[in-house]
Amino acid sequence: MLSVRSFHKRIPRIISIAVFFTVISVKLMAASETKVMHWTVGGVEREALVYIPGTAKLNATPIVFVFHGHGGNMAMMFRSRGFDKLWPEAIIVSPQGLNTPGQLTDPNGTLPGWQSGPGNMNDRDLLFFDAMLKTFHEEYQIDDKRIYATGHSNGGGFTYLLMETRSDVLAAAAPSAAAAIRALLRIRPKPVMHIMGEKDPLVKPEWQEATIKGMLKINSCSNDGTEYATDATIYPSTTHNPVIVYKHKGGHVFPLEANAVVIQFFKSITKP
Repeated sequence: MLSVRSFHKRIPRIISIAVFFTVISVKLMAASETKVMHWTVGGVEREALVYIPGTAKLNATPIVFVFHGHGGNMAMMFRSRGFDKLWPEAIIVSPQGLNTPGQLTDPNGTLPGWQSGPGNMNDRDLLFFDAMLKTFHEEYQIDDKRIYATGHSNGGGFTYLLMETRSDVLAAAAPSAAAAIRALLRIRPKPVMHIMGEKDPLVKPEWQEATIKGMLKINSCSNDGTEYATDATIYPSTTHNPVIVYKHKGGHVFPLEANAVVIQFFKSITKP
């Protein structure tokens, strides 16, 4: 048992240790950064705008991939989602697409986008996804039970493609303004949040409704939903793969209010 005198002698050392760990903690938090990362996939340079929390090398860290629409770019997508502010403990990855012939617009492929199906364009974007994830596993402590993807329009279609081909990787997905009727033949049960505009002039609402109906069936969901958030309805699943449908009154746009709902959904899902 320490005497009062011995204890007082140790106080400076105890304070020094406490200050040391406080400084280390502050440095780790201050180390969060946003940067452009580069990969070479199939001889082509690829890049992504990435937010890295300061604790990603020490703690098991969720990761969210965010895919822009056809004609979009990684910086615009990163800023408009603001996921780094909504979930600062997660790695946020906003990749840049390459020029791609569009299925509904831009048939000559003068604008950037993503492959539309398995094997399309030699799977260049699926291989890009694999390369990114490999790097993050090598450099950071990735929580394999909390890997998520979301995207808008063509990026939403690519998100459905990831559900079709990388189902074993993803914990959940949140496509918006996209349809995946073909992919429904091969998609396995997976928690999903679909965001759609009731007046979408490009990806027709009936296509999106058919996609949602297919996911409800695949995920063994109830026909009766309950309110999840404003404009969002959740359909519970007997296989623990809920479907959330977020319907807004607009067209082929992503409502900023949905950002917080997407993160709320992702935070609630951990892969078994």
